[in-house]
Amino acid sequence: MRKHLVHFLLVAMLSVLSASAAFAQVTVKGQVVDEYNEPLIGATITVVGGTQGTVTDVNGHFSLDVPQNSIILFKYLGYKELNRKIGQKSTNLGVISMESDAVALGDVTITSSIAVARKTPVAVSTINPIFIEEKLGTQEFPEILKSTPGVYATKEGGGYGDSRINLRGFASANIAVMVNGVPMNEMEWGGVYWSNWTGLTDVTRNMQVQRGLGASKIASPSVGGSINIITNSTDAKKGGSVSYGIANDGYNKVAFSLSSGVNDKGWAFSVLGSKTWGDGYVQGTAFDAYAWFVNISKMIGDNHSLSLTATGSPQKHNKRYDRLTIVEWEKQKKVGSGAGYRYNATYGFDATGKERVGTNYNSYHKPQISLNHIWDIDAKSSLSSSLYMSIGDGYGYRGVGTNYSNLYGATNGVPNTGYRKEDGTFDYAKIMAENAASDNGSLAAVAKNINSHKWYGLLSTYTNQITDRINIQAGVDMRYYVGTHKAKIVDLYGGEYIIDPDREKGKFKDDPTWTNQRLYIGDVVYRDYDSYVGQYGVFGQAEYSLDKLSAFVSANANINTTQRQDYFYYDNEKSDTQTKYGFGVKGGTNYNLTSNHNVFANVGFFSRAPFLSYGVFLNSNTSNLLNDKSVNEKVFSFELGYGYTSRNFNANLNIYRTSWLDKSTVKTATDAQGSPYLNMSGVDALHQGVELELVYKPMPKMELTGMFSFGDWKWKSNATGYWYNRSGQAIDKNGNATTPGSPDHAFVTLNMKDVKVGNSAQTTAALGISYEVLEGLRIGLSGNFYGRNYSDYDITGATKFESGEFTIEQPWRIPSAFVYDGHLSYKFKVGNLNATWTANCNNLLNEKYITDAKDNGAKTGGHGWQDATVFYGFGRTWSTSLKIRF
Repeated sequence: MRKHLVHFLLVAMLSVLSASAAFAQVTVKGQVVDEYNEPLIGATITVVGGTQGTVTDVNGHFSLDVPQNSIILFKYLGYKELNRKIGQKSTNLGVISMESDAVALGDVTITSSIAVARKTPVAVSTINPIFIEEKLGTQEFPEILKSTPGVYATKEGGGYGDSRINLRGFASANIAVMVNGVPMNEMEWGGVYWSNWTGLTDVTRNMQVQRGLGASKIASPSVGGSINIITNSTDAKKGGSVSYGIANDGYNKVAFSLSSGVNDKGWAFSVLGSKTWGDGYVQGTAFDAYAWFVNISKMIGDNHSLSLTATGSPQKHNKRYDRLTIVEWEKQKKVGSGAGYRYNATYGFDATGKERVGTNYNSYHKPQISLNHIWDIDAKSSLSSSLYMSIGDGYGYRGVGTNYSNLYGATNGVPNTGYRKEDGTFDYAKIMAENAASDNGSLAAVAKNINSHKWYGLLSTYTNQITDRINIQAGVDMRYYVGTHKAKIVDLYGGEYIIDPDREKGKFKDDPTWTNQRLYIGDVVYRDYDSYVGQYGVFGQAEYSLDKLSAFVSANANINTTQRQDYFYYDNEKSDTQTKYGFGVKGGTNYNLTSNHNVFANVGFFSRAPFLSYGVFLNSNTSNLLNDKSVNEKVFSFELGYGYTSRNFNANLNIYRTSWLDKSTVKTATDAQGSPYLNMSGVDALHQGVELELVYKPMPKMELTGMFSFGDWKWKSNATGYWYNRSGQAIDKNGNATTPGSPDHAFVTLNMKDVKVGNSAQTTAALGISYEVLEGLRIGLSGNFYGRNYSDYDITGATKFESGEFTIEQPWRIPSAFVYDGHLSYKFKVGNLNATWTANCNNLLNEKYITDAKDNGAKTGGHGWQDATVFYGFGRTWSTSLKIRF
């Protein structure tokens, strides 16, 4: 590692020393506005062929020192680029009006609107590529948003790509994540695996976060908000880049990109490739990942454009699942491995000295391909369509056998001692020796949980400017998904065979050959089924704009179908198809009181079908029986906002309230025998709060930012549900397998009214400063505060049982934390090439803080830190990279 660092710093130093001498500078000023004379905030102004650049302030103004006789370039998403020649004297360009470019905007926003400041009535934050390049470092996409109001992002277990994000208290399953308007959320349960999208950081030209119902025009809207990642297309300039980065714990990344620009025949292409590898900050979390991106675009005459985009990120990485109690984490500082908060309870070695992580392994590749067509029908109307497909293929590991829990390394927050060495590592040699000596086969083994899918979709939007003030849009959103789920034994851990204990207890088949069968490498265990999900919807929207007033109203309707085919418990039988209908309406208005003040409001209601994974079937892993208690989830939300803009100061204040009814969800009971879980329906929640976002520029080269968010997020109902064991089989009150939906299938009521939503800090704040010390050299410091963060709860660990129902007690509140990050970037010349050097240090003060927790306090009645199982945030980490553009 030291050798890598020395080489890197040497290259950076030589590059700086070889930079060419600066030319004589002049100052250019001006204001950038749109066709309605509204300021464009965040428009980029750069020197063609140079390193200088800036962005417009909150009132569209800019000031930039540039070389004499240079050309400056103006760029803003959805607008045609402008060039201006600068002479030998300082110049005030006055008002620069940029013209809307329907094609450039349309090719990346097929159905997902880009919100416009002081016009679109939603709470929105826009992240530009300069910000991503300077501050991302080794962080993942969710973490770059941590200073956005309402956002809580963590690395969770700490494995590569395992980060998660909550928005206004809602998890990723209820946040619409899109790439160029194409949905990324998994169709069975709605989640997003960020490890599948690491390559996007290098090709993102804009990322926008819309909180609440937002302005997205899709047939099934989100609850918490939307994240739209917009990649390069025909706007990419001719040229490319190469980069190399290193970081703590053996992190390395090499990347290249190449763009042709648009030639005289209207063709353009962009490609990117990268490789990232390292040991991982957490013990035993090595990773190896590639990323690729291809875009080929063609302008066909003056009215048509085609854009083919494909991207993927094949990766494999080790994980960490086991939360420990705080006392156990402290012990890890004293054991022989000295891993401390980096400890991984499944990390260890076999008899040959080979590193192993048991069941904590994941490998996946999910390429996404989309073909976008933009047709400018006439001066007032256009049709934008995207035909896309996603092909996912990969797996993770899972423990099986009578002794499977030992493969997870810890139980109830305490590392299992039966297979533990003195240095704290897991003793794989011991369990493998026991399996080899057993007359009854392996006590524990590892299965490969295979999850693959094929997903096809069509998004199409028709737009018509009926009058100068009224614009209408209508479209279709059609998706079809087939998921394959199978588990195969891949490692018997030294044994000859294994007998699956889930089959022994099962009542799905009476065949004794099946229930007591000896299983070998490659045999199917636990599950083998396909799932089918269809979603077919339409949407429409009308927009009105008159001077200072803008308003919209939209509606959507959709049909959702779900079905499963089981090859394990049902001998290739298909379930009945469940069909549910959803709809939604929303509207909003923005009014610019003056050139400095604006107010907005939006309101919406929608009804959507529950996810297949919990809600549609009594259990999606084992049962073809539909849940007859399943109903649509309902969401009602409204929001008020105020904005202030001036030349040097920008402030946005939002107040929101979202009521969520009849949610379906799953909760585990790890303290109970066999770790069963409860499949619940009728869960209600209330999310409300206030958000404030500030930007202040006291001088041209300094920017101060601030954010404060206060939420009140809690569950509001008594829910009901059925119990299932860890393998997904229905169980009775004694834990014995039974038939789903039968009279002896254990059914309970769960009282969770006014319990706080867990693992999402309900008070967050951020402060930041960025200053250009010298020409091209920028330094920055930021701090993030996390408070009122409540633990998630385990049903048996955070409840009391009275009168035939469980009552959730208020979970433990995680201590508040304030974490500082620092960054540095330097733009310079290497001969005629532009170069950027960045360096980041996250958690500068090495703060020890808890990010995720689960309350287990019912064991002692205290609901305090003693019984909580937790993950700690990363300590001090660093990264540095050099990118050269040509």
